[in-house]
Order: sequence, then C-alpha cells, then structure tokens
Amino acid sequence: MSRSRSTLSSAIALGLLASGMAASAAHAEAAPPSASTLDTIHVTGMAEDASKVASPISVISAERIQQGGGNLGEVLDGLPGVRVDSFGAGAGRPVIRGQTAPRVKVLSDSSAVLDASDISPDHAVTVDPLLGERIEVLRGPATLLYGGGAIGGVVNVLDNKIPERLPENGLEGRLLIRGNTVADERVGAASISGQVGNNLVLHAEGSYKDADNYRAPDLEESRVDATFSRSKNGSVGASWVTDNGYVGVAYSYREDDYGLPGHSHEYEGCHPHGSALHCGSHEHGAGEEHEHDHDHEHDHEHVAAINLTSKRYDLRGEYRDPFAGISRVRFRANYTDYSHDEIDGDEVTTTFANKGYDSRVELEHVPLGAFTGVFGIQHSDTEFSATGVEAFLPTVDTRSTGVFLVEHVEVNDQWHFELGARHEWLKHQPRSDVRNRPAFDDTASSFSGAAIWSFTPDTSLTFSLSRSQRLPHAQELYARGIHMATNTYECGLLPSALTCGGTANDASYTKETSKNAELTLRKSEGPLTYSLGVFANNVDNYIYARTLDQYEAFRLIKYTQADVEFRGVEAELGYQFSDAVSATLFGDRTRARFADGGGNVPRIPAARFGGRVNWALGAFDTELELYRVNRQRDIADYEVESPSYDMVNLTVAYTVPNTNAQVFLRGTNLADEQVWNHASFLASTVPQPGRNVSLGFSYRF
Repeated sequence: MSRSRSTLSSAIALGLLASGMAASAAHAEAAPPSASTLDTIHVTGMAEDASKVASPISVISAERIQQGGGNLGEVLDGLPGVRVDSFGAGAGRPVIRGQTAPRVKVLSDSSAVLDASDISPDHAVTVDPLLGERIEVLRGPATLLYGGGAIGGVVNVLDNKIPERLPENGLEGRLLIRGNTVADERVGAASISGQVGNNLVLHAEGSYKDADNYRAPDLEESRVDATFSRSKNGSVGASWVTDNGYVGVAYSYREDDYGLPGHSHEYEGCHPHGSALHCGSHEHGAGEEHEHDHDHEHDHEHVAAINLTSKRYDLRGEYRDPFAGISRVRFRANYTDYSHDEIDGDEVTTTFANKGYDSRVELEHVPLGAFTGVFGIQHSDTEFSATGVEAFLPTVDTRSTGVFLVEHVEVNDQWHFELGARHEWLKHQPRSDVRNRPAFDDTASSFSGAAIWSFTPDTSLTFSLSRSQRLPHAQELYARGIHMATNTYECGLLPSALTCGGTANDASYTKETSKNAELTLRKSEGPLTYSLGVFANNVDNYIYARTLDQYEAFRLIKYTQADVEFRGVEAELGYQFSDAVSATLFGDRTRARFADGGGNVPRIPAARFGGRVNWALGAFDTELELYRVNRQRDIADYEVESPSYDMVNLTVAYTVPNTNAQVFLRGTNLADEQVWNHASFLASTVPQPGRNVSLGFSYRF
C-alpha cells in the first residue's frame, strides 16, 4: 500500500468523523445498530434470549444483508472474528476464527445445506442471503445444537419461504433492486406472503443476479478474468398457521453460472512421484520451494466456469405445548438434488452431484426447577459423486445421526450456567474403488459448559469450556487426483495400495479432538457498550491439507493430522454520543500454529482493527467505516506473505418519510486498494475487487 493511499484513507475518515460529531447535538433520530448488535433477540432453537446465552452471537438484519456483498461470505465479512474464503465472485465461504468448511456449518433456517461447498472453496454455498430475513452467527457451546464438529461456528440463514405466522393485514412482502460499478452488477429480489382463509398462508420469492468480471487496481487489464457471476433463485411455499404453531412445505430452485479465476492448463500433466511433483519434463524435489508472486501470469485461452443446479424440498413445523412436560417441538426436514458441471471452454470436464436428505427434531422442555433446555435428534443420508476428468473423489454414501442436549440453569439474577452435550454416529461407504477406499465408521462425543456472571444489570463476564470431537469429511479421507480449480493434486488421509503423497506421509487415522476455553466481558446497555473476548483452542489430531511440494502455482497436498493451537481475541467498543450519533472501535486477531513447533497453520487471516461512525440527519442514516488489515507474516510452508491494506467504506441510506421504502448508496474500498485475501486458496494469484459504489432501492409492505 502506498503512503498516498494511506493518507487519503485517513483524511476521508477524519473528515467524516468530524462532521458526524458536529451533527450529534442537532438530530434526534437514532442511527441504525451495527451488524452485531443483539438487543433482546431470541436465538433460533434456544430457550433463552441472546443476552443470556454463553455463546458469542452476531445477528445481521435483512437491511444489512441487502446492502451487503454478492455471496454469503462477503455479507458476513466484517463481523467479529469472521472473514471470507473468497474464490472469485461466485463462491465465498465464511471463515470464523481461522476455520472454514467443514468446521463451519451453514444452515438454511436451522436445516443443513446439502451442496458441494464443503468439498472445495470454488463451490458456491447454495443459500441466497438476499432472501434471508436475518443471519445468526454462533460460536462456542451453542454450536452443539447443530454439530460437534462445528468448532469454528455455525451460520444460520433465517428465511420466510415457509411462513411461521399470519401476515399483517393479510398480505406482506418486500422488494430489492441493486446495482454496482465494480462488476456492473444487476440484482433484483422480491417476496410476497398472502393469507387465504383463516389459517393458510401462501408464499413466493425469487432473486436474480448478473455481474460481469470485476475490476481491480494496478493490473495490466482492468478486470480480473473469470470473476463473472450469475444466479437465479426461486421458491414457493405454503403453511397452515394456528394459535399453537404451524406446519408447511416449500420447493426451491437455484441456478448459478460463475467463473473460476486462476485456472490454467499448464499443470494438467502434474502428478505425484511419492512426495514429489512431476510436471511434464520437470521433476521437482519435495521441500524445494519455487518463488511466485502477485504478478503470476495465467493462461487466458479458456475460461473455466461452474454451472450449478439445486432443487430443494423443505418440510418445517412448530407446535407449542404439545403434551405434558414439553413447551415446544420444532421439526425440520429437507431433500436436496444438487449438481454442478465444471466447464472448460465449451466442454464439461467434471460433474459433481449430491443427493440426500437431512432431518431434525428439537423439543424444548418446561422449566424443571432452575433448568430450561432443548434436546433432540438429527439424521442425514446423502450420496455424493464426482465423474469426469477431475473426479478426485469416489461415489460415497454418507449417513450421520446425532443426539444433543443444551441446558440453561438460572440460579439467580447474577449467575447463569449453560451445559451441552452431543453424540454422533457417522458412516462413509464408498461405492467405487472399495479396495483402496475402505468404509469408515466411527462415533464422536462433545461436551460444553459455561458460566455467566452478571455483576451489574447490564454487564457480564462469561467463561466457557468445551471438548468437541469431529469426524472426517469424505474428501479428507478419500481424495486422490488433480483439482484444477485450486491448482492442486489432492491425496486423502487414509493410506491405500495406490500410494498418494508417499508412504513416509501415511499415518493411521486418530479422532480429531478440540479443547476450547473462552472468556468474554460484555456490557450491553447504556451509552458505553463493549464486548471483549479471548479464546484458546487446542486441537489434537487436526486434519489439514499439508503442502508436500509445489511447482509454480501448483501444489501437491496431503490431508494430514497434527496437534495445533489457536489463540484469538475479538473486541468491540461503542459509545452513543446522542440519539443521532454513535461510534465503534473494533478488532480481531487469530493466531494458529502447530504445537510441535512445526510452523504456522495455512490460510489464517491477518489481524484487523478499525472503527465506524453512525449518524442520522432527518431521514438520512449514514455509516463510515475504516479498518486496516495487517500484513500476514505468520505464514505456513509454501505460502507467501499477504500485504496490508486499508479499507474505507461509506453507506448512506434515505428512508422515504411515512413509508417502508429506502434508497441506499454504499461505497466499498473507496481508496481503491489492491487487496489480497490470505484466507483464500487464490491469495497470491487473484486480487479482490477494487473501488465499488452500489446503488439500491428496497421496499417492504
């Protein structure tokens, strides 16, 4: 980053901060809360409101979602401890405390999302945030409701495709239109719910996005190849709503077409010789590093892309006071038929498919003395397949069952405790190459406990401990073959007769076990609010993709186990100067290294710190945000350092008086910084978007 850009960023920030302070005495309309404000939100699936839950929880409103990024990861990027594992514009998985899929679970209204995003960062998460009512991000003990292996966290996108209540005045809906400059994006979304008779509610919704290759600064060509993105989503649903609950069904359809940047035919002939790569006539020795930088040239002859289709059927319901001892029962079930083609030019090279169902039942029991809680069961059955040139995984049937319990104990106004447990059964059954890829069958148990001390009515100190076990994903066990999207040749964890990665790197599987401790100080009311959290997570037998050898931008990776240590801090400090003006300082950092002194864990984001100012002027709400991401020097083997950058964002929203209509203007990366995302597989080859201005209109009725 040049000194001139840094000076420009600071000047913009200080100038707008000063204007916001000057407005504080004159305007009485409250500014919108920050994305992580909790207030008295009731957390989905839990018996307590957010202020009484030990787990750190962030909530993003529909308004914030509509003004946000193009995919789920971009919408969440900026929350405490949350980044994005970007892969162009079409795919972006959330990264929480240095962890991403499969240690971060994405849910659609508390139900599992069955796609291929767990397999690779170039595969899109098939949840459209634009159609969400809000997004909840959970970390810590509460994640046991959804999976013991979610040691990073859980992202729950709440929607209205199956209405849970009767619409006000019999009809309600919303509309969004948005466009931007960095990719000439065109976005539209709409939903409507209507009451028929006394109890029946019908719902329909849809969204559309069309964006060209995005622009990035300081490149020979102004646009980044293969970063276009197109998406169509639609859903119809119906529910029967009574005073005691609801039951409903929905059908959803999604089509995506997006580019895969960084794709190159140069490495198609690369394959392993033991732990060394052999690429054409080049024999590369293991441990011999090749320098490469951010000016790496790519083969532009063909454009690689993904064409994705997903069909999903949902059944949801809730019933209050169904029988003695139970105050509420909730159930979720979905069947998904997902597939995508990976296309090179005009040729379909590989097809990935995932078909199956997921179901869960939660029961909330009546208070038993000081105890309130939720218990339940979850089951899923899927068939994943890959066919074609890059079929580096066999066809695998996977069955998973879990039982869970989360209890809350309120001793008095000052002391509150939380206990959780989950037990899971998992079986992977390959249907091809069974000699070299044997079946896997194992169980895992996870436990958590937390204490909340509210030493004043609005200030609390929370200490939590958890021990979680995670069972491996099929890719981590069985991968073997070239994966051009990530420029890798992948080798699974299990040894086989067809050695991949060298016998010296083979080892028997041992269950991954995480031991996490967390301390959080939080003040939620009054002019001054803050949240300061520190965590330490020691993971025994952590499964990760270890780079054994590298030739230019192509790597030989082997899924390996090692003991690792994660340490981190997340902080927010806010002050409400008046009803119209507030300011927030924030920062987060995650440090991850191998316990045996073997270096750093790969793709860990660098520290981030900054501030934002919110102020209101009549019908206008404004937010200025400035933050810095440090240079990432704590790099793993074969990684390169990612430079620091300053990000300047500005949002201005105008609410039409006496209506629910809003016009918003949002600028991101206003200093036009060149940004390299260290959490991405493309950290050193594909830059992030440059300066962008979005203009949108939203309306609710």
